[in-house]
Amino acid sequence: MTAPAPDLTFARLVADRAEDDATALWFEERSWTWREVVVEARVRAGLLEQLRVDGPWHVGLAMENTAEHLFWWCAAALAGATVVGINPTRRGPELERDITFTRCQALVVDDSRRPLLAGLATGVPPERTLHVDDPTHAERLAAAVPGDLPLPLARADDVAAGTAYSLVFTSGTTSAPKAVICTQGRLARIAVQQVERRALTSDDVFYVVMPMFHSNAIMAGIAPAVRTGGTVVLRRRFSASGWLPDVRRHGVTFFNYVGKPLHYVLATPERPDDADNPLRVAFGNEASERDIAEFSRRFDCQVVDSFGSSEGEIRIMRTSDTPPGSLGRAPEGTVVVDPETLEECPPARFDDAGVLVNADEAVGEIVNKTGAALFEGYWDNPEADASRLRHGWVWSGDLAYRDADGFFYFAGRAGDWLRVDGENVATAPVERLLGRFPAFSSVAVLAVPDEAVGDAVLAVAELEPRASFDADAFADFLAAQPDLGTTWVPRYLRLVDALPRTATSKVVKRDIDAGLDGVLVREGRSYRYR
Repeated sequence: MTAPAPDLTFARLVADRAEDDATALWFEERSWTWREVVVEARVRAGLLEQLRVDGPWHVGLAMENTAEHLFWWCAAALAGATVVGINPTRRGPELERDITFTRCQALVVDDSRRPLLAGLATGVPPERTLHVDDPTHAERLAAAVPGDLPLPLARADDVAAGTAYSLVFTSGTTSAPKAVICTQGRLARIAVQQVERRALTSDDVFYVVMPMFHSNAIMAGIAPAVRTGGTVVLRRRFSASGWLPDVRRHGVTFFNYVGKPLHYVLATPERPDDADNPLRVAFGNEASERDIAEFSRRFDCQVVDSFGSSEGEIRIMRTSDTPPGSLGRAPEGTVVVDPETLEECPPARFDDAGVLVNADEAVGEIVNKTGAALFEGYWDNPEADASRLRHGWVWSGDLAYRDADGFFYFAGRAGDWLRVDGENVATAPVERLLGRFPAFSSVAVLAVPDEAVGDAVLAVAELEPRASFDADAFADFLAAQPDLGTTWVPRYLRLVDALPRTATSKVVKRDIDAGLDGVLVREGRSYRYR
């Protein structure tokens, strides 16, 4: 793989499209060429220059996936500004905290997000709060840059590779979200690497429906499209029923996802001609094995599901020989470490049924011993920086174990441990196993106090749409699982219509009710629940 130039920036990649008359963007019923996209970006970069104040030049973008949203991302690149992605699923004090903590100097909002800011003390004055759906916005843009556009484009090479380009909040599934710094240089490298790894070209059409405040949309969809000069198809929000018609209409060849989009698409009625489509690659993370295999079969495409961190130093990829349940293999230097001894954990051992028998010694934290230079830090969070970088290594906060062949198996987040009958139990393997039950869409496993000592297993199961729970079928299912550890069987089972999730479908465990009112209870040592 060719290493990109160390001084390459995303601003330069955007500027390189300035004379490209190929179709860059489709949004709803309108299209733009790359030349037109760059012109729109230059105008908005000019407006940013007029608004600039002392201090960190942070611009909060609070919009749906629209052409306007993409123009502002490109404008920030050319202006050397830092984009703060505003998560619309956060509300009130939490949203106010995100904006003030990242010290936004300007806000760009559309009508869909504007009500969320009502009454918040954002610290951004009205003259630097831009409402893109307001009639006066077009007037401000027209006055921002002279008609001959002298400008921001010529300054693209003045933007340093180390300039912070975006602050992307972590999912916050287990703690308050942290703002990950991504520099201009890092996003440019990601664009180059994505293109080479997936053999992408200017003929590819990128379907971007993941929310653009999230790193998946920008890093997996937008960045490689800018690098290749391919076409981006934007949709305001994901629609499972609209997915295949969009793919066919626009000739989509590349689809990026995070979380459950594959599952939602597969829940639509199957038709004999589903494989008649131009899609070549679906690239993302956190899809289940069942969904990966079924999506690949049904739509005749390659599904590349990887495990990685927003911070960029942890990457585990599935290969053709990846065993069931495994995340895949990681580059040299990424290992599983015991946080107390700082030694690599011994390989996992399994019994004849595939049950992990040495969890106490095999499960540790995923650590990259050689990737410290890849970590660009968190915004204004030295405690989180110090926790991430210890002993010169990058600590992911994710638990895993590795088999004798070096394949990784996810075991949960750090702290996602239960102590059941004197044995350590990682939650992720239990969640994977219970997730095989056809009526369950997703499962979250939590620890609740055992009346004697240690923990008991509480499984909170999200039912598939229109599914009902059949206690007899569930008992038969559990009895048929050869790799079901004796300490894995839930003492308590709660059935819910929906688990709390982030905007990208990650389950937020800290928001799950861990109370025992209304739960089903296991009957003794049987697989029956009442």
